[in-house]
Order: sequence, then C-alpha cells, then structure tokens
Amino acid sequence: MTQFNEQLTQELFEKNLITENQFQEVKEYRNLNIFSLNVELKLFLSISVLMFTSGIGILIYDNINSIGHIALLTILFMVTCGCFYYCFKNSKGFQKTETTSESPFLEYIVLTANVLTCIFIGYLQFQYKAFGTHYGLATLIPTIVSFGCAYYFDNKSVLTIAVTGLAAYVGLSVTPQDIFNGNNDFYENQSLSYSAVFLGMVLILWTIYSFKINLKTHFALVYLTFALHIISVASITNMLNEEITWLLFTLILAGSSVYFYKVSYQQKSISLYVFMIIYAFIGINIFLFQIFKHVDFNDLWELFFLLLPPYFIISIVMFIKLIKNFNREIAK
Repeated sequence: MTQFNEQLTQELFEKNLITENQFQEVKEYRNLNIFSLNVELKLFLSISVLMFTSGIGILIYDNINSIGHIALLTILFMVTCGCFYYCFKNSKGFQKTETTSESPFLEYIVLTANVLTCIFIGYLQFQYKAFGTHYGLATLIPTIVSFGCAYYFDNKSVLTIAVTGLAAYVGLSVTPQDIFNGNNDFYENQSLSYSAVFLGMVLILWTIYSFKINLKTHFALVYLTFALHIISVASITNMLNEEITWLLFTLILAGSSVYFYKVSYQQKSISLYVFMIIYAFIGINIFLFQIFKHVDFNDLWELFFLLLPPYFIISIVMFIKLIKNFNREIAK
C-alpha cells in the first residue's frame, strides 16, 4: 500500500498537479509513519457506552429487591441528569448545519444520556405504570427526547435510537432478530405492512423537506437507510401473499427501488445501492415465482434446473459489474 501511494504521488508530481515543495512535504510526512487511532478510539468509546448502560441494567436487575425501586430510579435519574448537564454545558447549541464538538467525549455522553433516559422511562412504566395502559407513551416520550437531542447535539447515533423508537411506536420491531423471529408479522397483518410503508414514505418526505430548508442534511443517510429497509421488507413479505395485494406491493417495491437507485447516486452511498440491488433482486425472483406458478412445468423441469446455475452466475457477475460501475461513477 505504501509503495502504491508513493507511485500515485509521483504521478501527481510528474503531471504538475502538485509542486516540488508539496511533493517533498508529502514524502517527509509519510516517512514519519504516523497513523491514526481515531477509529479504534471511537470503537472503544462506543463499547464503553454499551458496557456502562448494560451495567446499569444489570445493577437494577441484581439489586432490585435489596436497594429498592425508588432508590434505583433516583440514582438512574441523577446519572441521566449529570450526563445531560455535561452535554448542554459543552455543546455549541442548535445549528441547522453539521457541527463539530470541541469535546471528543460529547457525542458519547449524549448517547449515554439518551440510552439512560430510555431505561429510566421504561423502568418507570414497568414498575409503576406511570402512563397507565398507554404503553405507547413510554415509547413516544423517549423517541421525542431522542429526536430533540439528535438535532440539538447533532448526533447520528441518537437519531438512530429516535427512528427506532418511532418505528416501535407504530408497531414495528426493526432489529434483524425480531424480523426473523416473526415479531413483524407482515404476512398475517397487512395493516402493519401499510404502516411500515407509510412510515418509510414519511422518512423519505422528511429527508426531502430537510434538504429544502437546509436542516441537518447530513442526517439524510440515516433516514433513507431506515426507509429502504422498512419499505423493502414489508413489500417483499407481502409479495409472497396469495391475495391480489401482492401486485400492489410489487409496484411499491419497484417504485422504491427506482427511487433509491437515484438517491444512492445523489448521496454517493454504496450501502443504499447494495441493499437496493439485493431487495430488487429478491423482489424480481418473487415476482417471477408468482407468475410462473400458474404455468405448467411438467415438461420443462429439466430445462428449468439447467437454467438455474447460469441464472445465478449471471446475477452474481451483474451484481459485481453494477458495484464497480457505481464506484466509478461516484468517483468522478
């Protein structure tokens, strides 16, 4: 890799794209062998937040009888308030554009404060039924707090919590484990499917509106990622339905794929592009299955199985070519 970088630098110098002084400065800098620990430190900070909040949960579980609910809630409330005090004291305040903090720990303290808020409200509702039978409020309030903190402190991690809470409020579980466990029963409950599609469209519309008013436009990728997965999973699940509504969800998936194809180029997001292709490929195969199941294949089974290997090989080759073409286009 070092030799490759040196060759690139040499080419830039030979093409007169950089001066001789710049060329020498680059060489001297590379000879220092300095490397960044930024990613590693952020990873450890994220793990520390996870371990701290998990420790709070374990503390509550193990000492719930000896310490008492009131004492635990008081401790939890004080720690949460302390985190928020630090956040407000060290933040630059709300700004419409992307902001950077002078404190390297602020982002993670904000995340900790929001996770503790969710724990506090959840514990309060579970133990004392603070919101009565209105269980949605126990989800909605932390969601509102998370949205507020995400925009005020410019924190994408907290925004992820907020969107997840919003999805939970409308009756969705957006973790992969819940999807495969069948908690999101789109197949049996079509109203849930429509809610999922509606939520995805709301996230897309909010992203478009945010660009118009120039409000935290760098949050777009978070919203679009959630929208892509929610709409696509709901559509694909309902395309397996025996009822005629599978055609409607086929059109929804097709429209979603076209939109995210365009927006992935606009955002220069390889993740959106890859998942869009995967969901579209699954949708195309389900569509073909729904069409061909009405065809009599008694005399064509051998041909069908002969065509399967080339079909998947061609699909893989096309997938690789699409990814390469995407990377080439966004690099321009």
